[in-house]
Amino acid sequence: MPLLSISIVVDSTNSNIFAASALYVIRPRMFLIRPHWGYSSVVKYVPCTHESSVRFRLPPNFDRFSRVTSNITRFVMSLHLKNRIVNGTNQPLAHALSNHLFYYPTPSHLNYTWSFGSLVGLVFALQLITGIILAMRYTPHTDWAFASVEHIMSDVNGGYLFRYFHANGASAVFILIYLHMARNLYYQTYLTRRTLWYSGVVIFLLMMATAFIGYVLPWGQMSFWGATVITSLVTAVPFIGEDIAYWVWGGFSVSNATLNRFFSLHYLLPFIVTGVIGLHLVLLHTDGSSDPLTLAATPDKVTFHPYFSYKDSFIFLVIFGMFCLLSAYFPNLLGHSDNFLPANPLVTPAHIVPEWYFTPFYAILRACPNKLGGAIGMFAAILLLLVVPAYIDSRTATKLVVAPYSQEHRILFWVFVGIFLTLMFLGSRAAAEPYVHASKLFTILYFAYFLVVLPVLAHYSELLVAEKN
Repeated sequence: MPLLSISIVVDSTNSNIFAASALYVIRPRMFLIRPHWGYSSVVKYVPCTHESSVRFRLPPNFDRFSRVTSNITRFVMSLHLKNRIVNGTNQPLAHALSNHLFYYPTPSHLNYTWSFGSLVGLVFALQLITGIILAMRYTPHTDWAFASVEHIMSDVNGGYLFRYFHANGASAVFILIYLHMARNLYYQTYLTRRTLWYSGVVIFLLMMATAFIGYVLPWGQMSFWGATVITSLVTAVPFIGEDIAYWVWGGFSVSNATLNRFFSLHYLLPFIVTGVIGLHLVLLHTDGSSDPLTLAATPDKVTFHPYFSYKDSFIFLVIFGMFCLLSAYFPNLLGHSDNFLPANPLVTPAHIVPEWYFTPFYAILRACPNKLGGAIGMFAAILLLLVVPAYIDSRTATKLVVAPYSQEHRILFWVFVGIFLTLMFLGSRAAAEPYVHASKLFTILYFAYFLVVLPVLAHYSELLVAEKN
């Protein structure tokens, strides 16, 4: 006779069996462990040859079905079956994949802006692959670095494709990161998921360091002088600044030792970023995804697959198609023409400018006439993202913020976007008037948004809540 199917609901935190019930008839010598969508077990067909398995035959009197069901429930729970048993072996990888990729409970109202986070991970994986391939042909020496890049472009089969994918992939990563962070700022999800926000800012800092070091490796004119300008900022530190600069350079200026160190760090940092991204995902699945309709937790959830896995796949194909068009038809659109020249310490470019994704903070650096003040302002503009959640909470009493759904917040958020884009433009211009004075003005507006506007909006929201109550 055929066997009964057994449904086991398992707690994802301690893998204890909550309940089991007979469902329907399936093929002989197998029973089915079937998960509830909100928990973590995997759909498995478990052979009855395992010592913890048992075969149940349908009773001749089907009126006693409920009694048989309860007996099955007690028996299965007494077996202490875990949700990772497959053919008598543990499968933690299958369990983790099913828990975090397929059956992960996701709010049903998420829009396409929630896909930017997963897109960052996918494009970053592309960066890892292309970077490892390029490292096989790159030579980290001041005499041969530029020539090795030209060798990759001209002589290696498909080398130009990997190089352009890697160079434009860095821009794609930062575009998606900025969009991902803008979505969090717009919906203010950093107030309810602060640990998750902190880990994201750490990823952002590590990626900025990785991108800056990688920009030096082609050893073109802009690579060399960009490294010289940024690393010389540490000389502004009182008393020990010059010693730190010599230690970073491995000499008295940017030289072969500096290039070797940067190559080693550029190869190492992406793996550290991968680990922090893994921690970020663990924190995300611990706190749960945010909801665009409310800052509080919502019970209206569906499984990640197939509802959002297809959605993320679609937008990834769109972004990847645009990325391929950029790399194939406009590969040098986001680069600088001076970097087509080998590095020459005796010839300074007329205008030293970093990659476009660093230009907002470069504009803040140049806004202050003092080197130490400019360096502090540039790093404070980034580290401010770590402080703002706690700062806003300290300025409010109820810790209840509904500002994302107010018209004032939406308007001021888009004003901030305009400020950031203006700083990006000013950082790409020459250090001359009127760009310098404009940089000072928009630097003040940038800090005012985080230190003044957001706390005021939070206090205004508290007043609205108090009036309604």
